[in-house]
Amino acid sequence: MEVNAPVATWVLLRGLTRGAGHWGGFPALLEQRLQARQGGVRLVLLELPGNGSLYRMPSPTHVHEMVDFCRAELRARGIAGPIHLLAMSLGAMVAADWAHRFAQDLRAVVLINTSLRPFSAFYQRLRPANYLRLVGLLLARSPQARESVVLRLTTRRVADESGVIAWWVDLQSRQPVSTLNALRQLLAAMRYVAPRQPIPVPILILGSRSDGLVNYRCSEQLSRAWQVPLVTHERAGHDLPLDDGPWVAQAVCDWLAGEPMPGA
Repeated sequence: MEVNAPVATWVLLRGLTRGAGHWGGFPALLEQRLQARQGGVRLVLLELPGNGSLYRMPSPTHVHEMVDFCRAELRARGIAGPIHLLAMSLGAMVAADWAHRFAQDLRAVVLINTSLRPFSAFYQRLRPANYLRLVGLLLARSPQARESVVLRLTTRRVADESGVIAWWVDLQSRQPVSTLNALRQLLAAMRYVAPRQPIPVPILILGSRSDGLVNYRCSEQLSRAWQVPLVTHERAGHDLPLDDGPWVAQAVCDWLAGEPMPGA
């Protein structure tokens, strides 16, 4: 009798105001690498309320409410744990709270370019040079202007900038995230305080030394506090999966296999 191989479920979570569509080609790349390394793999791209296909929903103003929503969504889809969780930025805050409160749900967690209180100061969690840029983002008169600002804030290695901006503008036109939801998500991020003690779930932290939005030392401080491995990319920006998706996928696979991490 043929026995089906176990399927490893990977849940992916994006950050502030970004939906599943902003992953671009990264999920397919990650799935391909994981299939080659692990065998059966299923990827689930969850949306945070207020983002992506859920843009009509009000965004929660607390990270723990986002966790509760994600867990309920997985139950509604009939997906049982333990799962693997890969998340970046605000999504990584959700992942951290998820792991802290419901460690039994998770087999492993990958956090990308996150910044958490109480480990990092506010000026590290958002570089001061960006304060005026964010004001300009709110005042931008066109979607193209707004997405151009986001691109400058979050990327360092994008070859086709005009193509990425057009892609993001199209996403925003079809799934418009409201300014109110953006502010509600920002409030949730500002309120969240991570636990000081290490979390009993295998965790890998990926950081970008050239992150222009968040100081990469936030990842270093979290790595030391929780005593978990950190791998840094020397040249990528905040949106590490967009700047170098193959590197991220390889780092994840190497960590799972216990092999040396890729250089950058």
